[in-house]
Amino acid sequence: MDNFMQEAIEQARLSLDNGGVPIGSVLVHRGSIIGRGHNQRQQKGSAILHGEMDALEDAGRLPASVYRDSVLYTTLSPCSMCSGAILLYGIPRVVIGENRTFLGEEALLRERGVDVEVLDDPACRELMTQFIAAYPEVWNEDIGEP
Repeated sequence: MDNFMQEAIEQARLSLDNGGVPIGSVLVHRGSIIGRGHNQRQQKGSAILHGEMDALEDAGRLPASVYRDSVLYTTLSPCSMCSGAILLYGIPRVVIGENRTFLGEEALLRERGVDVEVLDDPACRELMTQFIAAYPEVWNEDIGEP
């Protein structure tokens, strides 16, 4: 498995270990991780700290040229909010661990020229499947379902 996706999975496990939704992400620029993040809505009472948003926050304020030369790795298909950030910052490539438990805005990303690769990784699927079964109310809150 790709080392960057492995790091995103480690971020997802860190979230789970700390009471949150097991979604992790890393932002990679020219072969180096410049931002790591995981879903922290429960841990920080945040409305926006999904894994991708947390990784962008961790990377800090960067020139647009850095984002346009980066790859975002995420364990789960990006939601509308996170996809909007990907488009806003011009991130050209997104590698997704899995999209069976949740299909985000992949079509929009592709339509707007983003190279989207879905790995269908068993570890990513297992993390989400087990979490959703154990904590459906938290999952439904996080993705805006009833």
